[in-house]
Amino acid sequence: MTANERMWRLIELSPEALDALPIGAVVVDYSGTIVSYNDYESRLSHQAAANVIGKNFFRDVAPCTAVQAFEGRMQAFIKTTAVVSESFDYFFPFVHGAVDVTITFVRLTGKKEILIAVERVDRSPAES
Repeated sequence: MTANERMWRLIELSPEALDALPIGAVVVDYSGTIVSYNDYESRLSHQAAANVIGKNFFRDVAPCTAVQAFEGRMQAFIKTTAVVSESFDYFFPFVHGAVDVTITFVRLTGKKEILIAVERVDRSPAES
């Protein structure tokens, strides 16, 4: 299954199924307001979903993402309607420990919302 096929399956998942995913899933509207925040993302960020739903992802929850490399990229993604998903690597400098991740933006069909999929990446050297 390709990455795009996996992302399309995410679009159709219920909130309970999103919580069961082994990756972070944050759904935001086009202004960056959080609509949904799954359990994995809560554990990764150390922020409870109840405390972040309705807040702006870029200003209130993850201000380190209010940069061209993340928020600017999402705004460009929103404007490019022909693109269904886009992935890139990002570094979250959490207070509780920095984390390398792969971010994937997925346009949610029929909604003015974006799924931000957050997949932790192990960048440690392979053992020989």
